[in-house]
Amino acid sequence: MAAPNSTAARRSHFSPADGITLVRIPLAILFPMVTSTPVRLVVLALAAATDLGDGWVARRFGGSRMGAVLDPIADKLFVAVAFAVVWVSGKLTWYEVIAVLARDIVATAAFFITLATGKATAVPARLGGKAVTLLQMLTLVFFVLDLPRLRPLAWMTAGVALYAIYDYNQPFFRKLRAR
Repeated sequence: MAAPNSTAARRSHFSPADGITLVRIPLAILFPMVTSTPVRLVVLALAAATDLGDGWVARRFGGSRMGAVLDPIADKLFVAVAFAVVWVSGKLTWYEVIAVLARDIVATAAFFITLATGKATAVPARLGGKAVTLLQMLTLVFFVLDLPRLRPLAWMTAGVALYAIYDYNQPFFRKLRAR
């Protein structure tokens, strides 16, 4: 990948990556409204594609300060709504859904705690977090397709989520101590 040029700097105004990020919000609203398997798969594919695409566009062409806040909100909104649908369906219990979302719940709580204490900081994406996101999307695909290994996949996702929490905490607490 080529080194980012001067246009890849963080902007103070809306960027193309922000537009891609914002697509996940109506997708989050749409996911529980549709019951058709093919349509739900398209919504899920678009959500995953925009999650990957906004990061690529931001790195390539520049992101914004707003995007740095919008992206995790759009991510968490989509997975929260989608997994609420999974829970309401009865395919997973409430505690299994919470386990699958453990990384997102802890990250959200940490964000609000650091914001309240005046020590808000950005933590770069880590491999564990990327793995959880991938497994969450795969878990949703298993749900939409009504595949038999949904529950074991959900527990595997929960296990990786616990690892991701540990993994994210390493640089996060180093950054807080350095302040």
